[in-house]
Amino acid sequence: MFRQLKLDIRLIKEIDKGILISLILLILYGTLNIYLCTKGEYGLAFAEKQFSWFMISMVALYFFIAVDYGIIYNYVPIFYWGIVILLILTKVPGIGIVVNGARGWINLGIGNMQPSEFAKLGIIFMIAKTLEEMDGKINEVKNFFILAFYAIVPVIFIVTQPDMGMSMVCFFIVLGIFFTMGLDMKIIGGGLMSLVLAIVIVWNSGLIEPYQKARFTGFLNPAADDAKTGYHLTQSLIGIGSGGILGSRPSLMLDGNTGYASQNVPEVQTDFIFAAIAEQWGLLGAILLLVLYGFLIYRMISIARTSKDIFGSVICTGIVSYFLFAIIQNIGMTIGLVPITGITLPLISYGGSSLLTTVISIGFVINIGMRRKKINF
Repeated sequence: MFRQLKLDIRLIKEIDKGILISLILLILYGTLNIYLCTKGEYGLAFAEKQFSWFMISMVALYFFIAVDYGIIYNYVPIFYWGIVILLILTKVPGIGIVVNGARGWINLGIGNMQPSEFAKLGIIFMIAKTLEEMDGKINEVKNFFILAFYAIVPVIFIVTQPDMGMSMVCFFIVLGIFFTMGLDMKIIGGGLMSLVLAIVIVWNSGLIEPYQKARFTGFLNPAADDAKTGYHLTQSLIGIGSGGILGSRPSLMLDGNTGYASQNVPEVQTDFIFAAIAEQWGLLGAILLLVLYGFLIYRMISIARTSKDIFGSVICTGIVSYFLFAIIQNIGMTIGLVPITGITLPLISYGGSSLLTTVISIGFVINIGMRRKKINF
């Protein structure tokens, strides 16, 4: 076992240094901004927790780089069904707990875990393994329904939490994979129509509380109720606007000021961290963030295109799909272009489960890239 965790120098040379560097820079940039927007009330507390998860994530990253992803291939069903069981456990009183209106967390005693964060990886891996076994023949009716089954099972439990944000993430991950693998466009169109129908059904099912609906639709006219449903967006826009081109950098001052967004946007370190970044560092800071993201995604797409097998290519595709949707959705909701959901900004927002699963997913991409070539040991 320990011999498998030792990286040979010839494999180390194949590591995509660009992905590794951009990954670390993004996490450090996120941790810095988490500190700057929470230091006024909490000091180093949030930044220290995030940095601790950064260290844990780096250990996990090494593990998932060192072990050949071909070995992990054999354990995908165990991982997938284990995640499904954890999602079911969130419904059990005393084990599952409610956070921000959704029963989607498990109390571990020393902290909370969000199984839905791992579910998106479970879906990616299970679909990738299944497509490998099907030799990529996605348009055969039987194959399509098997793939759809694996995609739908975890999402059913996520929707009933209810967590519409993560449900949307899973849907667009699957959509990205299916589109890239050449699924018939008529089926994709039907899938999009099914999504709309599912949203309508869930919307009217009673699973979503009125205040959650109001928050979701508040982006259409935030000024109509800027004290309640439009509050987050209104305050976010004020904070972003005050940053200008170069940023106001209020948190760098010694007068104790942490900035408008930090003081007025609830839980700014999670879903609305982009508002704090844009206020702190301005348009240039936001562009820097997007450049780092762009380079990371570009390198992951390159690995997806050159992977030696379908399994590796689909994993990379699913992870790229996640990044693209999460970034567009999160930044879009902070500037009022899309509805507000609980989707975090990958590698930037505060949250241990989110950071760990995202780093693990990138570790798989690096792993796949390292083993594109046949290396004789």
